[in-house]
Order: sequence, then structure tokens, then C-alpha cells
Amino acid sequence: MSDCSLVRDWHPVLEVDALPPGTVRSIRLLGRDLVLWRSIERDSNLTSNPISTWIDRCPHRGVKLSGGTVKDNVLVCPYHGLQFDETGHCVKVPGCPNWNPPEQLKVSSYPTAIRYGLIWVCLQPESNPSQIPPFPEWDASQYRKFLCGGYRIRSSSLRVMENFLDVSHFPFVHDGFLGDRSHPEVEDYQVELDKTGLALKNVRVWQPDPDGTGIGAKVTYNYHVWQPLVTSFEKLSPSGRLTIFFAIRSIDPESCIGWMWIAMNYGEIIPESELRSFQDSVVRQDIPIVESQQPKRLPLNLTEEFHLPFDRSSVRYRQWLKQRGVTFGAIADDRYYS
Repeated sequence: MSDCSLVRDWHPVLEVDALPPGTVRSIRLLGRDLVLWRSIERDSNLTSNPISTWIDRCPHRGVKLSGGTVKDNVLVCPYHGLQFDETGHCVKVPGCPNWNPPEQLKVSSYPTAIRYGLIWVCLQPESNPSQIPPFPEWDASQYRKFLCGGYRIRSSSLRVMENFLDVSHFPFVHDGFLGDRSHPEVEDYQVELDKTGLALKNVRVWQPDPDGTGIGAKVTYNYHVWQPLVTSFEKLSPSGRLTIFFAIRSIDPESCIGWMWIAMNYGEIIPESELRSFQDSVVRQDIPIVESQQPKRLPLNLTEEFHLPFDRSSVRYRQWLKQRGVTFGAIADDRYYS
């Protein structure tokens, strides 16, 4: 069953370009099988969101609708050809052409939105797309932007997010890139929690190659965790300002996929392919480390793992998850160890 807290959040599920008009895709979010489909007609008139997200199950005989096809502005079930419009209502049953389908013959649907080149879904029916976390650089012309991912990781999405917030591993996992083993110190920094989320401020570290430009510098990070699986940071260096907007889709309690939007106001002459390759290399260093963590789910009981002084961001993140009642991908008590 999906976590009641995470159900209220918006989650990225797919890149928009991965769902062209007239196509159907099966995805899994918080342990639920969903079907996404994109209408041809709605794309042409642009009067509404062209993408629908439903539970991946026909209400007639339970077959997966993701095996179906798009015909004009309806999704056709692969089993008996039932046709469903964008609201999930059955509008035609070919085997009973003169029968008027009742209201009960409807597929459960979920709010869907397109934002930042990604398709977002919320499993709470009345959710408002305005709740999707902000990415201010998206509309800022002075920033060069490119998308990295999706990165598939066989571990809890909460473990993945905690690793993203942890700068103390840089000198060892990313030696020569984001850290230097001869400079492992983590300076004191601030962690604050308010109604907009969790903030890490003035996180300062030395990096031999902060962003793929090859220029070493002392840099400052400022993070904001908008919701448990969406965060962003700014990195300030002598070269300029770089931001990363990181959003994760939790597939199952121990598997996920994440996307990173990179925005930077410098390095214009560096080919985008080199910058993306740099980010891919950094993530490839992270993945085996995170996948090796045991247990794969994040323990929220702080006595189950030892915490060091530089772990204050991780500690506060776990406390925040517990306060929010997050359980999907987490271990909320010591039953796992008994």
C-alpha cells in the first residue's frame, strides 16, 4: 500500500518526450501500477492536458490497460475493446453497440501535469499542480539548462535522497571530481525546517573539479528539500552559480529512478555533452555505494545507525520523514532488526 504522506506529493514519472501523442506507457509509482496515455486529438487542439494517468486495470475483467491502444481521443482495452475517454469513463462497448455504459464502468484516474519537461502525477485525487515544487531557473534566460537521467537505482528512494544531501562523502566517493581525500573536512553548516521544507545553508567544501570545467575551488552549497523526494541546491563558486533540481520517482520500497535538471550561468563554451557526461560519471560513482547500503530501506529510528557530527542534515531529514509519517521505503521502528 502506498504511503499516505507521499501520496499527497507530486512525483515525476516520465520524461514528456518518452510519451509521444497516441502512445501508452505502463509505469509504477509507490507500489501502484499506472497507465499513462497521450491523446492525439487533445494534442492538436491544446484545450487540455493531453496526458491521462489511471490505475492500470480495466474495471471489466481486470486486464492491464497499458496493453491497449489509443484511438483518436480514447484508450481501447486490449481484451474486449472497451473504449474509455480522457476522464476514464467508458464511452463504448463494441460487443454491445446499442448499450449505454453506466457511470460505474469507470477507471480510477489521478491528477497529471507537465512541468520542467517531465510528467508529474499525484495519487491524491483533488491535488493542485501548483503544489509541484518550484524550479525558478526554469524560466531564467541567463541559465543554461539540461536534463540528466533517469538514473535507475536498486535502493530506497529515501536512501538516494539522503545521499544527495550528504557532502561528507565527496572526498572518498568523488575524489578528483567533487572532493579531495587530502581535504576531507566538512565545515559547520546550518539546518533549518519551516513550512516550505528542509534547508541546508552555507555548506562549504573544497572541490578539485566542481562542475566539469576542470577548475578547483572552495564552493558553497545551499539546499532546499521541498518534499521528501524533491530537492534543489545552488552551488556558488568563483566560476558562477550552478543549481541542480533533483526529483525521484519511488517505484517500490527498494527501487527508484531520478532526474536532475542542471542550470548554470557560466561555462557557455563547454559542450553540453561534456557537462552531461561529467554528471553521469558522478552519479555512476554514487549508485554502487547506495545500492550496497544495508538495509536498503532508510532507518528512521536514529539508534539503528551511528551518526557523526557532519551528519546533521541526514539526522534532520530522518526526523522530518518521521514527523510527516513517511513509511514507504523506510524502516519506522526496529522490527526489521528483530
